[in-house]
Amino acid sequence: MAEIIDGKKIASEIKEEVKSEIEKLKSKGITVGLAAVLVGEDPPSQVYIGMKSKACQKVEIYSEVLKFPQQTPESELLSQIDVLNKRPDIHGILVQLPLPFHIKEDKMIQRIDPKKDVDGFHPFNVGMMVVGKPIFLPCTPFGIQQLLTRSGNDPSGKHVVILGRGNIVGRPLSILLSQKAPGANATVTLCHTKTDNMSELTKKADILVAAMGKPKFVTKDMVKKDAVVIDVGVNRIEDPQSKKGYRLVGDVDFESVKEIAKSITPVPGGVGPMTVAMLLCNTLKAAKLQTKISVL
Repeated sequence: MAEIIDGKKIASEIKEEVKSEIEKLKSKGITVGLAAVLVGEDPPSQVYIGMKSKACQKVEIYSEVLKFPQQTPESELLSQIDVLNKRPDIHGILVQLPLPFHIKEDKMIQRIDPKKDVDGFHPFNVGMMVVGKPIFLPCTPFGIQQLLTRSGNDPSGKHVVILGRGNIVGRPLSILLSQKAPGANATVTLCHTKTDNMSELTKKADILVAAMGKPKFVTKDMVKKDAVVIDVGVNRIEDPQSKKGYRLVGDVDFESVKEIAKSITPVPGGVGPMTVAMLLCNTLKAAKLQTKISVL
């Protein structure tokens, strides 16, 4: 039976480390600030923003949420980002995705000052990651890397198979784990919807990462014995026995795969808490860089 990798516990440890560093900055008269831009009434986005705000409060980061109606013109949002870029009390800026169809996500992300891009999505920060000189790493890939190393599953020398080539998780994670750097040095295979014989590749993985957005896609027969399985997916499926009428499941068939894997992350409680923790890490780092305080 697989060991459960407790993302909540590891994220909590990271938050304590962040809080300790923030207290040091406060002693120097610096209050770390994060601003989030939320457009529309998308329920999951509102939940995520609420989680991020609560996490900021716990580590004593000043958190500001700027909410805009669904039909807000793109030009108005870009102007607001310009204002945030110039505010010295705001060290990190994030734009909650997805955005309404009339707003170009790329345009919004590229408007953020790269020094305040704590999501790690700006092309400048992506480029720095690619050349092995990262400033801000994308939060979910960064969180997965920390989850692996802190749970005793260093990817160095391992064959990592990633399912999903999205720009938020799969693609940046493949770059991050293949770097010549601590917590990396893996041989990485990136699979996607056009990959033939996918199960042949997944059965060779020492570490299997599922980020496809397909409920229970990865089954027991696709996993090598004693593999480490990281489930990034968060999917709603109907459940009449639940008060909400649904429950959350990952991209991995948890109940069957845990019988063969060495370690596995649950959904919820695995990768999700790590994403928020790494946002706090990036915000702390942004404050140190902008105030010229040594980055530890």
